[in-house]
Amino acid sequence: MKLKIVLLIVLSVMLNSCFSAKGLPVKTVPIETETATETETNSENNNEVTTTDLDHSAWDDLLKKHVKDNGDVNYEAFKADKNALNDYVTYLSQQIPEKSWSVEEQLAYFINVYNANTIKLIVDNYPLKSIKDISNPWLKNRIKIGEEDFSLADIENGILRKMNEPRIHFAINCASIGCPKLLNEAYTAKNVMDLMEKATEEFINNTAKNEIKANNIKISEIFKWYKNDFTENGSVIDYINQYSKTKINPETEVNYLDYNWNLNDTK
Repeated sequence: MKLKIVLLIVLSVMLNSCFSAKGLPVKTVPIETETATETETNSENNNEVTTTDLDHSAWDDLLKKHVKDNGDVNYEAFKADKNALNDYVTYLSQQIPEKSWSVEEQLAYFINVYNANTIKLIVDNYPLKSIKDISNPWLKNRIKIGEEDFSLADIENGILRKMNEPRIHFAINCASIGCPKLLNEAYTAKNVMDLMEKATEEFINNTAKNEIKANNIKISEIFKWYKNDFTENGSVIDYINQYSKTKINPETEVNYLDYNWNLNDTK
């Protein structure tokens, strides 16, 4: 069955005009164009989540074994478990996204694609001190989905960011201390919304990642690089105040912390 490159990721999600903060080139993912059966589509009132046969349990097992509660990753242990990691990445590459998939299913799938392939990238080059020690870590096509090749930038900027869901920035992990932590639980269609909410709240209230006082803030550069994603319905401060335990005065000057690109290793 031939695949066609289409401009839409899902039927109900409009593409926005966001671009990477660094102007990274991106492309969209191939999605089956055949009409879904009635049993595969969302209910009309969207009260039910469409599920597929996707199985992320292998990834869940790996995360529980090798990722601490604080998000630090035991890359040495992951390397010893490389066959299981590679098997899961191969499995993901064989699951071709379809328009019949729910938004939840696609979010979970692409978040796991991003995170699993990031871990694989580090493991394939381990030991190292930073993901930036790798040549073109985000731009080189290392990811397979069907017969198409993608980079991490393609997955983040060409797919996930165009789903109009800013919480994805706290779900995907760039293998660095400055990143939102990698959860030791796989995303699924059933838990993706709750886990993204959890990840967002934890990151914003993590004093190592954001220094927040009512009239003085220093926040992660994520909010600068992807500002447009957070300001569709207000300011960056408005977005943060939805989750921050300390509410920021709207007129507070926004300052940023230097991003820590050191590897989020348990060592």
